[in-house]
Amino acid sequence: MSAAELEATAKAMVAKGKGILAIDESTPTIKKRFDTINTESTEESRRTYRDLLITAPGGNEFISGMILFDETIRQSSADGTPFPKAMIDAGMMPGIKVDTGAKDMAGHPGEKITEGLDGLRDRLAEYKSLGAKFAKWRAVITIGDNIPSMACIKANANALARYAALCQEAGIVPMVEPEVLMDANNTIERCYEVTELTLKTLYSELKDQDVAIEHTILKTNMVISGKKCSVQADVQTVADMTVKCLLNNVPAEVPGIVFLSGGQSAELATAHLNAMNATNKDLPWPLSFSYGRALQEPCLNAWAGKTENVEAATKALLHREKCNSLACNGDYDEKMESSA
Repeated sequence: MSAAELEATAKAMVAKGKGILAIDESTPTIKKRFDTINTESTEESRRTYRDLLITAPGGNEFISGMILFDETIRQSSADGTPFPKAMIDAGMMPGIKVDTGAKDMAGHPGEKITEGLDGLRDRLAEYKSLGAKFAKWRAVITIGDNIPSMACIKANANALARYAALCQEAGIVPMVEPEVLMDANNTIERCYEVTELTLKTLYSELKDQDVAIEHTILKTNMVISGKKCSVQADVQTVADMTVKCLLNNVPAEVPGIVFLSGGQSAELATAHLNAMNATNKDLPWPLSFSYGRALQEPCLNAWAGKTENVEAATKALLHREKCNSLACNGDYDEKMESSA
């Protein structure tokens, strides 16, 4: 893929009013999701569920692409069409998760390092042949007592940069995802500090590895209070502090920024995104979404593993996709939830 093609793909990923649906849960993770609806996780049940997500009529109005898991990119829809082709035919781009997971970091209790660089060049070539247009690599940064350490932030940023360089070499747009977790009792101010340090380090590493920043997409956390913090910042504060952090640390040449939901409720993730776009009209990059649970959860619960629930599940999915599409332009209204 030429530089022009990489540029076109990156821009299409964050086209006006569109975002990314993350359906790249690993096999153990999707089992946990299926356990909540009393459905056995088998290759066929996973295929059936993801078929619902991929082929939902009208989804292409709100979704530019989807991040797939290795198993999913090799599967097909009920009519036999390979999932990547089904997506491309509908005007959506297939993406692929290429890291092999966050593992305990040696010598750093409580911290994680993401693995998967070994053999990545060959895997990317295969994914390209299967139709992948972009890829994703997630780094995990944990807030806790005396963590994150600079060693953890640097090691993860370096891995993200090496991954990104390999993606661009293969003609695939890299989505770089440093996630500062929201699971602890930290204040929003502490989240800001850690997110800022993480982003500064990431862009330093990307520059050192000669990655073309203009051909990357940033997927990041919002600046938000930890789940266990006694004081939860309101929607506008989250929006203001997140945008401030991004303006201070993300280069203007980045084509777009998409947020992960990180365990927020579906409605709150939408409200935060909407507030950012409603109050900031002259940002250097579009702010969009790349949600997993915050898009999928209502759909998953409505489906409950039953064929007769597909219509209701599809309706729930499209509602969330539409709400977040509107939030990309600051046009979402929480009243839409009661009328769904």
